[in-house]
Amino acid sequence: MALGHDRTTAEGEESIEARIERLGRQRPDKFTTLWTEVGFCSSLLASMLMAEYFISGFNVILPTLASALDIPAQSQTWPANVFSLTLGAFLLPFGRLADIYGGRVVFTLGVIWFFLWSLIGGFSRNYVMLNFCRALQGLGPAAFLPAGVMLLGSIYRPGPRKNLAFSLYGACAPLGFFAGVFFSGLSGQYLPWGWYFWIGSILLFLTSCVAFLTIPSDRYERQGYEVRMDWLGVFTIVPGLMLVVFAITDSSHAPEGWNTSYIYVTFVLGCLFLGGAIYVEGWVAEMPLLPFDLFNVKHMKALVIALFLSNGVSGIYLFYASFYIEKVLHATSLQTTAWYTPMAAGGLFLVFTGGFFLHLLPGTALMIISAVGYITCVLLFAVMPENPNYWAYIFPAMIAATVGIDVTYNVSNIFITTSMPKKRQGLAGALINCIVFLGISVFLGIADVAVTATSHLGLKESYKVACWLGVGCAVLSLILLVGFVKIERAKSDLTADEKAELEAEVIMIPVASRPDEVKNHRQG
Repeated sequence: MALGHDRTTAEGEESIEARIERLGRQRPDKFTTLWTEVGFCSSLLASMLMAEYFISGFNVILPTLASALDIPAQSQTWPANVFSLTLGAFLLPFGRLADIYGGRVVFTLGVIWFFLWSLIGGFSRNYVMLNFCRALQGLGPAAFLPAGVMLLGSIYRPGPRKNLAFSLYGACAPLGFFAGVFFSGLSGQYLPWGWYFWIGSILLFLTSCVAFLTIPSDRYERQGYEVRMDWLGVFTIVPGLMLVVFAITDSSHAPEGWNTSYIYVTFVLGCLFLGGAIYVEGWVAEMPLLPFDLFNVKHMKALVIALFLSNGVSGIYLFYASFYIEKVLHATSLQTTAWYTPMAAGGLFLVFTGGFFLHLLPGTALMIISAVGYITCVLLFAVMPENPNYWAYIFPAMIAATVGIDVTYNVSNIFITTSMPKKRQGLAGALINCIVFLGISVFLGIADVAVTATSHLGLKESYKVACWLGVGCAVLSLILLVGFVKIERAKSDLTADEKAELEAEVIMIPVASRPDEVKNHRQG
């Protein structure tokens, strides 16, 4: 164990507590220079930013694309949803590949794949080609998002430096959202729409170059872990997720809603696949893609459900707030971009504050604050009057949304990655992002059903119905967090592997002969 030589203290010798604190603050040994660490973090942050860029910006440029490519009105949400659907369905398999082959190779190849299909997407000539490119685009983030979380979680030890790294990473979600809105608005009004894709592909090419040069190789150290692909899990989980989410998402635009034959057929087939996945993962697979013992971590079950609800609220807000601003308040694309500026500014503020306070405040308190932020952002749009004052409604909604998104993502990332051993860091990254994107896809589909069912009330009122759905989900998430989740401060600590090794060693040491420091860590 890395800390083994420091268990006993003597005059002038560093104690184990002091060393844990120091290691939690210093630059990891993987980085020979500060600039290597900066390049590593920059490539990971840029990848998160670009994933959000192609989610948020696409919603803004979609009306332009619909006109240019003659996309039928009943099919206009599908190009937006297919990206998140593909992404969410393939996260677990790619997370397992990262655990097998290392985060560096999976991350870099994912960014390169994303670059290629973003470049091709800008040349789309019809609706079918656009859908095809968007679906294949989604495989890129499905690879590099879990690999990115894996790299951050395994390279950085628990402590303030890891907190800051994850704060920066999480802040790129609202920054990417803003960048997507900005460049899509710019492309929609002043440039050919293809430049929305090409600008993104240029940034992705630069990201792949920096990643190749600065991300340290972790393939050989992972060869010591016995990890294999769970193909039965892949062939049940992936089609199950895709079919169920497709049925929910497309039901509101099907000719007869849920009475349309292909809707209930795909939904039933998806449920059967997921039922098979539960059986395979629980009783058949030797190394399940989603092992059930993962949820034995204290408070994990309630936290996962709360996160699923919270991310659903995030998807509802980001989608329907932009549509409300453009179609109900009749703001231009660039005005919409300006109104979203507080999200980017708030994200930067949380980077420089949250990263330094995550180890001082309990995670539960931070999660409750984020849940209140989610409630506030959708509630303000749900009660918004006819001609709202920007500073009274839209501005605080943007700030509250940033608090909800950033804090939730940071705390959950740190808690989940710190709770898992190094051989499961790819799984940790896949689980985190799976909760995010499946939560967005599922609840956007449900919100779309609600909006379509209430369309007779008018556009404004039907959008408010979606926001009230978000309020309900956010309140339920808050109840779960208050009553069933307890997360401690993200302080400097032993890694999950070191705790397991210490546990094994302590069992072999008679209680009477244990050093006081070992006793204290055992009790902790």
